[in-house]
Amino acid sequence: MADDQEKDLQKFLKNVDEITTLIQEMNSDDPVIQQRAVQQTEERLMLMEEAGEEDGCRTALNKTTISPPQAAAQNTNEINPEAFLASLEKDAKERAKRRRENKVLADALKEKGNKAFAKGDYAAAILSYSEGLDKMKDMKVLYTNRAQAYIKLGEYQKALADCDWALKCDEKCTKAYFHMGKAHLALKKYSVSRQCYQKMSEINPKLQTQVKEYLHQVDLQEKADLQEKKARELLDSKNSTAVTTKNLLETLSKPGQAPLFYAGGIEILTDLMKDDAEQTLFRMHNGFSSISDNEVIRRCLSAAEKDVIEETVCVTILKLWQAVCRGNEENQRLLVLHPDTARLVPSLLTSKVMAIQQQSLALLLQLSQTEHGRSLVISHLDLTRFLEALLSFLDFSDKKASTAIRLLTDLALEERFQVWFQANLPGVLPILTGVLKRDPMVTDSSALSRCIAIMGNLSADAASRRHMAACEEFGDACLSLLAKCEDDRDLYREITYTLLGLVMNLCLQVPFSSEVWAMELSRRCLSLLNSQDGGILTRAAGVLSRTLSCSQKTIKEAVRAGVVRKMIKFLKTGGQTASHYAIKILAICTNTCCDAREEIVRLDKKFSVLLNLLSSEDEILMGNAALCLGNCMEVPSIASSMLKTDLVQVLLKLAGGDSQRTAVQLNAGIALGKLCTAEPRFTAQLRELHGLEILNSTMKYLNDS
Repeated sequence: MADDQEKDLQKFLKNVDEITTLIQEMNSDDPVIQQRAVQQTEERLMLMEEAGEEDGCRTALNKTTISPPQAAAQNTNEINPEAFLASLEKDAKERAKRRRENKVLADALKEKGNKAFAKGDYAAAILSYSEGLDKMKDMKVLYTNRAQAYIKLGEYQKALADCDWALKCDEKCTKAYFHMGKAHLALKKYSVSRQCYQKMSEINPKLQTQVKEYLHQVDLQEKADLQEKKARELLDSKNSTAVTTKNLLETLSKPGQAPLFYAGGIEILTDLMKDDAEQTLFRMHNGFSSISDNEVIRRCLSAAEKDVIEETVCVTILKLWQAVCRGNEENQRLLVLHPDTARLVPSLLTSKVMAIQQQSLALLLQLSQTEHGRSLVISHLDLTRFLEALLSFLDFSDKKASTAIRLLTDLALEERFQVWFQANLPGVLPILTGVLKRDPMVTDSSALSRCIAIMGNLSADAASRRHMAACEEFGDACLSLLAKCEDDRDLYREITYTLLGLVMNLCLQVPFSSEVWAMELSRRCLSLLNSQDGGILTRAAGVLSRTLSCSQKTIKEAVRAGVVRKMIKFLKTGGQTASHYAIKILAICTNTCCDAREEIVRLDKKFSVLLNLLSSEDEILMGNAALCLGNCMEVPSIASSMLKTDLVQVLLKLAGGDSQRTAVQLNAGIALGKLCTAEPRFTAQLRELHGLEILNSTMKYLNDS
């Protein structure tokens, strides 16, 4: 008994120690420690409630009741744990209630702060976030939001302090590390900034793409700072080129001079831009703003109808921009981010002056040579106007058209461009439709075909394809251009080839928006099957394999046009892709057209071509060959001619096999059924081979389909 009493006493004393610690922590100034203590207290009370009296601290020693802390003044040796815990439970419930109420108030203040932030009133946003933190000291989003506002005001140390508090609330808070990275970058603490960004990807690997971009920004700013340090040293050493660059920029900043004054100075300045030092001095002395904000120069750049002097000014500025941006990523950034650039570049690109067109195109091509430059163009230029401007070069038959489409191709490969394209397709689609309506006789064929290839690549995205396929004008423009190219198939071979790739993708969008369109496309492709070009033949067959099934009338036209003979030839001599298209076309034709079945029987009397496909390792070929063979069994007396073959064994093997595509088992089972229906003697073979059991198991695929 004495041992039990000793154990009870020790248990009680342990509880008292733990409770004392919890009380101290709940009164802590650290909101994280305070919140943890509240949570632990609530958990402790829940456990006691579940355990009841069995796990209570109802310890009595020598029948002396230990009093609660409030009675300590009367009897310091007696403590009542029940009263103390009841008091603690009441306090915890009150705290939980107050916390819920404060959470509602803090959320409202957060929203108020967010609205102020969105308006650019960062001081008001900070005030709202701070009031929210008075209500909820452990609300991490208030810390990170306030840190963001502090960064906007350049108060980086305060931002870092808030990020530290957010991490105390949640050590895996990626937003805190993001803002810390920005603050340290602004303070030029590059290694620390990198560590913050890298921590984000450690916490959440899905952020690796964004983190890569953040780290690139750190590298760029560190490189720019190093460039500026060297440029200052060069200027301090009285280097003649550096001094001349500085003085020339000061001269060009004088307002109200004649346009030719600026043109001459800019030309001299351009010749000085030989390396990083001069390019950096240009940036350090506000070269971009001095020139772009000059009223005389702005007037020359913006004039719709330019005279000779204005043309000269525009050309010299475009050459200067190329010189100062060549290999200098920070200068590229400043140029593209200038407020006037997004407006000026597309207009200069479409200028009626040949020299301005050429220099604008050269500048953009220079920017697009690097991932950084392409990202700047996509993120900051008006891409709709830019796209329209680039496509206007298709009217030229010289190298400018090729250069423009090469630039567009580079941009279209970027994920950011593809995201923009998908989001803006309704506005862009009329521009692309206009490209398809161009006359190939007066358009650069190579550039046009590459442009169509870009559309084909973009149509691989399901959402983009859906918009394209739903646009009747776009589909009709494809048909019209296909018809125009038939006038000279050799000359327009490249256009036809890429156009077939585009419409083949459009045909993936089923059902077709227009059956008439699909029928007309089928007819065009049937005509193209007479081509001697292997690539054209394969793509024409690919389109047919997707359009023929939309119309029984089209299938009959195709059979009359000799499509069966051509597809049998494909299967004998074509490659894997061509064979895929060919056997699918034959399966479609034989499924509904008895003339097609009879022609296969005439052309492949022993079904050597189809039987060869059944032994292929390619499941697409096997499944469609089985379907086609089953269809042919409906031709009178054909099944009887197969009695001496091992056709039943071959089909049973497929029907009972473990192909990944259930169509293989299903089509093989259907073929066996048709074989036995046409020739009952095959049923006996099935019984001998236990084939009926296999066919029964195949029925599940039929039910699933």
